[in-house]
Amino acid sequence: MSSQPPDHAPVIPLRPQQPAPEPREPLWRDLVGDVLRRERLDQERTLKDVAEVARISMPYLSEIERGRKEASSEVLAAAAHALGMDLGGLLSLVQSEFARKTSLGRPAPGPYNGLCLVA
Repeated sequence: MSSQPPDHAPVIPLRPQQPAPEPREPLWRDLVGDVLRRERLDQERTLKDVAEVARISMPYLSEIERGRKEASSEVLAAAAHALGMDLGGLLSLVQSEFARKTSLGRPAPGPYNGLCLVA
């Protein structure tokens, strides 16, 4: 019998294993950008076309779509109008996207059996 050490040495981790981070809520600017891009692509329109109609620069619209910039309500309204919707319609789509993304992986709430008061 040989007294040589085994081929594999024990591995000692340098950092202790940490639990996976909690999923973070999506950022508003990311959701707005996703919705604007999806609407533009659904209409088969270019960034240049929408930016010209909205009277905002094409690079700025691109940054909004990529979630790099937080646009003002005036800019969002102009982009929405260029896509044939109003600001309320855009915000409604963003809210739906937020609800969809934040409900993934969470159990559906059960029926509400409490008291509801209306003022």
